[in-house]
Amino acid sequence: MRKADIACGLALLLLGGLVLWESLKLKIGWGLNGPEGGFFPFWLAVGLVICSGVTVLKAFVQASSYGDQPFVREGGWVPVVKVAVPAFGMVALTEAIGLYPAAAIYLALYMRWIGRHRWITILLVSILLPVASYFIFDKWFLIPMPKGYWTVISGLY
Repeated sequence: MRKADIACGLALLLLGGLVLWESLKLKIGWGLNGPEGGFFPFWLAVGLVICSGVTVLKAFVQASSYGDQPFVREGGWVPVVKVAVPAFGMVALTEAIGLYPAAAIYLALYMRWIGRHRWITILLVSILLPVASYFIFDKWFLIPMPKGYWTVISGLY
């Protein structure tokens, strides 16, 4: 467990340092119209660097309190895989059929498989949420979301 804390802490420290460095290329102050482009990434990176540093420092200082605990207990990967596989599937489907149909399929499968919800709840959520998102982003805010190859070719939207 100690090695995992150190490895994850160092990886996040490196990532936070990279984001911090890149956000410094943008303005990180407060302009006339509000925060500049690098303001939020900079402060989020500062928080990530501090928390990661504390994690690494704690792992080195309190080495004796870790004992022989494994990083993942027996059977601990099953819930992770149950979450990761549908998420990767949605990413692949988004590229093929677009964000909104992929989100509908993802929500329906995830709610049934993980949540064991009733079919009426699944149908309502998996249809209404992507439809509402479509109107909010594509129609009202005019923010185009990924359409996917199949929906562009078929001319569905």
